[in-house]
Amino acid sequence: MGGPLHGVRVIELAGLGALPFASLKLADMGAEVIRVDRLSDVPANPEPQPHNFWERGRRSVAVDLKLPSGIETVLRLVDRADVFLESFRPGVVERLGVGPDQVLGRNERIVYGRLTGWGQKGPLSHSAGHSLNYEAITGVIRAIGPRGGPPVPLLNVLGDFAGGGLQLAYGVVCALLEAKMSGKGQVIDAAMVDGVMSLAAPFYAMHDSGMHTDTLGENLFDGGAPFYNVYETKDGKYVSVAPIEAHFWALFLDKLGLDPAELPDQYDQTRWPEVREKIAAVLKGRTRDEWCAALEGTDACFAPVLSFSEAREYAHHRARGVFLEGAAMPEMVATPLLSRTPGEPATSAAWVGADTDAVLSESGFAPGEIVSLRAEKAIA
Repeated sequence: MGGPLHGVRVIELAGLGALPFASLKLADMGAEVIRVDRLSDVPANPEPQPHNFWERGRRSVAVDLKLPSGIETVLRLVDRADVFLESFRPGVVERLGVGPDQVLGRNERIVYGRLTGWGQKGPLSHSAGHSLNYEAITGVIRAIGPRGGPPVPLLNVLGDFAGGGLQLAYGVVCALLEAKMSGKGQVIDAAMVDGVMSLAAPFYAMHDSGMHTDTLGENLFDGGAPFYNVYETKDGKYVSVAPIEAHFWALFLDKLGLDPAELPDQYDQTRWPEVREKIAAVLKGRTRDEWCAALEGTDACFAPVLSFSEAREYAHHRARGVFLEGAAMPEMVATPLLSRTPGEPATSAAWVGADTDAVLSESGFAPGEIVSLRAEKAIA
């Protein structure tokens, strides 16, 4: 059936990072994504490019948004679309002529997704920023780091992709469902800073209840607890352990050869440092692979800490078919896995602007119109 979003048409104004990740998730689930690229990005000598994981599932049209005829071209694409996505600073698309009022004025059923770092309103909304900044003002990175050390910058998985791209994709699906019932679209204000705060909501609650303090390295999930931590092994590699529940903790201690009677209560926070030292000494006595042989597949809540290259070859991932076989890069299948209408990764545009004529023709542009637009340099 082509995925659960088969039949949904998305117009994406080309952006960076989080926006293409949102489009990727929609495309993987069957949506038809048409990316509007800049004319300046069209290669001088167009030829097929290697498949790009980030850009899969899209066709590309190249349009000059500085020309009235270019804007009208995009608005005509909007007429037959279900979703419109952009990630410019607040006010930019309005000045171009493809803001929410202009787009919804053409197509009242369309879902208009706006993705920014700071949101459409607020004192920071017009400022530049990146994932680290959005994570910083939420309290998240202030809670991550070694005891007595500084906060640690995270990979932009949290701010850009989870807090931004996934949040936008979720909002789009929600708004599409409502539009199907009401017949009307709406505007999504997806701010990465909001998304990060939403992901951190359980920790705000834990902090308010006294279960999480502002001191780094003393809490349950920040490396303070000896039973939720990362340890070095004999060969200089690392393993993760997380037997939070009492029965898992008992099994873990048994596997390590430690006597529970000689240890304090699992949740006696005052003695966590000495317990951590004892566990560290035991785990340091064997290599990572030796501990994998002893603990993997048990209820000890154990897993090796892998690099990206190791993860691609990890037996569990291979058994689930997470990575596409034969791909030039570690490209993932469409997730989550659906039983009846699974998503399916599609190919990417051959090059920027490669699908301009085909998309415009399908959207009702006459051949003469396409020739005229090209002569005006409104399209490429």
